[in-house]
Amino acid sequence: MPGAAVSPVSPPVSPAVSPLPLGLPAGLLCVPGLLFFPGLFLLARRGLAAIAGCPPSRATVLAARLVSSVQAVMASTAGFIISSSCQHVIDDQHWLAAAYPPFAVPYFVYDVYAMYLCHLQRAQVKGHGPAAPGPRGAAAAFLRHELLMVLHHGAMVLVCFPVATLWRQGKGDFFLGCLLMAELSTPFVCLGKVLILFRRQHTALHKLNAAALLVTFLLCRVLLFPYLYWAYGRHRGLPLLRVPAALPVAYNAAAAAMAAPQLYWFGLICRGAWRLFRPAGTPPRPP
Repeated sequence: MPGAAVSPVSPPVSPAVSPLPLGLPAGLLCVPGLLFFPGLFLLARRGLAAIAGCPPSRATVLAARLVSSVQAVMASTAGFIISSSCQHVIDDQHWLAAAYPPFAVPYFVYDVYAMYLCHLQRAQVKGHGPAAPGPRGAAAAFLRHELLMVLHHGAMVLVCFPVATLWRQGKGDFFLGCLLMAELSTPFVCLGKVLILFRRQHTALHKLNAAALLVTFLLCRVLLFPYLYWAYGRHRGLPLLRVPAALPVAYNAAAAAMAAPQLYWFGLICRGAWRLFRPAGTPPRPP
């Protein structure tokens, strides 16, 4: 997390409104996102097929990973700029905090469809034909395989986006910036899946990527929540352990709901890292 100076005493409050460039309404920025993320996916898939000669199944997966990595870099960069610019964790504002969420929310809708396409392509490559008989069966098989990720994306669109754009009323840009930096681990997830796709899971690059994924996921998604509590406690002059009691129950419940899937995914990452780095001759851990 950026080392923003978090003052225990409230400095003068920032202006109530942080206007967007050119005076654009924040909701209008959904339109560029609707064009950018699906457009980049289609362009990358066509380019990989035409220039690199990738078969359609591989081009689809690679294009989806590329778009996810681009979005992650954009989100984490915006998050760093926002959080490092906010000295006061509640009142300071940055225009990117109002601009990036509406631009990025179409990504989560697009990504569900991209994951569905990748699911179908993987099933065909494995020689099983369609993932399931008929569109309903294919969708059901996809949901069984990717249910947690679909729920995560649905919550981002239906819950987190309204909170970030409407309910906050311009407060807490610092915390929003920190949450955006959780995406820093996503490029390493994507690279790991690409290396497995190309059967490079036993290379030094794959081990290095796995180590980077473990570290970034721990710092940016697991330890993120204690850091946010600590930052708010420092602002209020409270020790870390007293912060939950000073917050409304709904805030603590929301933090727990966001942290739970991160802990689950971190457990999966740790299991994968153990299998990758365990000494030769060590028996595998029981499932």
